[in-house]
Amino acid sequence: MQKGGLVYIVCSPDRNVLYTGVTSDLQTRIWKHKTKFYENSFTAKYNCVMLVWYKYFIDIEEAIAAEKTIKAGSRRRKETLINNFNYEWKDLWEQVKDIRLY
Repeated sequence: MQKGGLVYIVCSPDRNVLYTGVTSDLQTRIWKHKTKFYENSFTAKYNCVMLVWYKYFIDIEEAIAAEKTIKAGSRRRKETLINNFNYEWKDLWEQVKDIRLY
């Protein structure tokens, strides 16, 4: 049985930098962004620590395909996704850190 996955967008506190990723464990992955676990990563370098959008997919392969589509899209498209899901661009970490999303 295939495990599900999530596509997510994190941003810097000033909203200037966006990063789109995919994971099967959102809580661990976002914690790693927030703590700069990978200190030489893009998200650590540009301080992308705010979870502002995510979407669950039943199949990890679907999540990977969606991530590629989102990454290939314009910043405006990413902003539209975020605005439709989280208009105030609040950090969603507190909402998701202790719940099972799948």
